Amino acid sequence: MVANDRSNSCLVCGVEVLPGASARGSLCAACSGKSAAAAIEEIALTTTLTDPVRIAEIMMSLPGLPMIGCEHTCIASGAIMAALRNSAYGKGGNDDVREALKRTAKQTVDGSCSLTGMCGIAPAIGACFSIFLGAGPGADREQRIAMVAVVRVSQTAAQLTGPGCCKAYVRAGISIAVDMFSEKFGVVLPVQRETIVCKHSESHPHGCREEKCPYFRRPSKDIFASGGFIPGITGCVT
Repeated sequence: MVANDRSNSCLVCGVEVLPGASARGSLCAACSGKSAAAAIEEIALTTTLTDPVRIAEIMMSLPGLPMIGCEHTCIASGAIMAALRNSAYGKGGNDDVREALKRTAKQTVDGSCSLTGMCGIAPAIGACFSIFLGAGPGADREQRIAMVAVVRVSQTAAQLTGPGCCKAYVRAGISIAVDMFSEKFGVVLPVQRETIVCKHSESHPHGCREEKCPYFRRPSKDIFASGGFIPGITGCVT
């Protein structure tokens, strides 16, 4: 079985989850005990989805995933590489997915965005381009493109900080990667175009940026609820 986006299926392995069967939400009993990192890798290796945004959102909804942390760097690279593998272009396989996750893990340290000014999502996206292009020491165009990807992600992350948010960085980084794959290579990954609404704002340990974040939407309030007014039924008293 593979990870998918059906609401009654395990987020990791895809088996059916009965309502109330798991204390950790949409996870089967076997997957509920896995670490977030292991679950992210399994989703990347088994998902059949072609939309990297959707893959990343599934990963970011894992109950055991911290609100912020290095696990998000592997979400970015894992989602991109899995989408490339599953795409009509058939770029890469699971060995490439594993290599991207390995390179990403080597490049990221908790708090690196504030400690060094380098968000780990940037090298995660850079690793995807490097593997896709087969870049290595001494490479010319291949290395340059990977470095441009890193710079673009870093510049965008800098506009999303204060305080920083790994989930916002993941979404922005994937968007940049998708645009660059289309722009540079004509590889068009099918991504959802509806507005992403973050469901994690209340969990941010440093406080969500709220209206300053492009993924934040304040819950709508029923202005008629407290007064018992029902439009079209209850008369308006003036």
